[in-house]
Amino acid sequence: MIGAFFDMDNTLLSASSGLLYLRYLRQHGYLPLSQWAQIMTWVGLYLAGALRFPAMMSRLMVLSAGSSEAEAWRMSNEWFQAMLRHYIAPGARERVAWHRAQGHQVAIVSASTPYAVHPVAQALDLGEAYLSTRLEVIDGRFTGRVIAPACYDEGKLILARDYAARHGIDLAQSYFYSDSHRDLPLLEAVGHPVAVNPNRRLARLAAARGWPVMCFY
Repeated sequence: MIGAFFDMDNTLLSASSGLLYLRYLRQHGYLPLSQWAQIMTWVGLYLAGALRFPAMMSRLMVLSAGSSEAEAWRMSNEWFQAMLRHYIAPGARERVAWHRAQGHQVAIVSASTPYAVHPVAQALDLGEAYLSTRLEVIDGRFTGRVIAPACYDEGKLILARDYAARHGIDLAQSYFYSDSHRDLPLLEAVGHPVAVNPNRRLARLAAARGWPVMCFY
C-alpha cells in the first residue's frame, strides 16, 4: 500500500491552526489579555528556535490542566465552523482527492492536537486517518501532560512508521507533504518528499536535493 501523508499547518491549511485558535479565543473573550500575551511570548520563542515544541506544549498544557475534554471538543467544533474550515487550502483538497483516486491511503500527520486535526480530517473525508500530538486525559479532564512522543520532528517519524506498519503502508513508496524543515525526519523517510509552500530552509533543502515544490495556496 502506498501512503500519502500531509502535514496540516501551512500545508493543508493556509495558516497555523494554533495561531488561528488563539485569535479565535481572543476575539470571543475566552482568553484574558495577560494569558494571551504570555502564550504569544512562548510562541515567539518557539518560532525563533529558542524553545522546543515539546517544552512549549508542556507550558500550554499546564494552562489547561483540570479543564474538561468535552468542553475542548465543543470549542473545537465551534471554532472549526466559524473560522478554521475557511483556511483549508484549495490545492490541498485537490491533492488529497488525487491521491485517493490513485488508491493511496491518505492521512494527516500534524503536531497539532486532535481537537484541531479531527475536524479537518472529517472535512476532507479522511475519517480517523490522522496522527497528532495527544494530551493526557484522566476522568474526562486534562492533566497538563503531553503523551509521548509528541507528533513533532522525530516524533512524527516514529508515529508514521507505526501507522504504516499497522496499515501495510510502504514508506519507501509513499509521499509526505510539508512546509517546514522541522519535518525533515519524515521527509527523508519517504520515497516521495514534497515541499509545499516551503519556508526558506525547506526551500533550500528541496532545491539542493531535487525535491518537488508545490503551492497549495
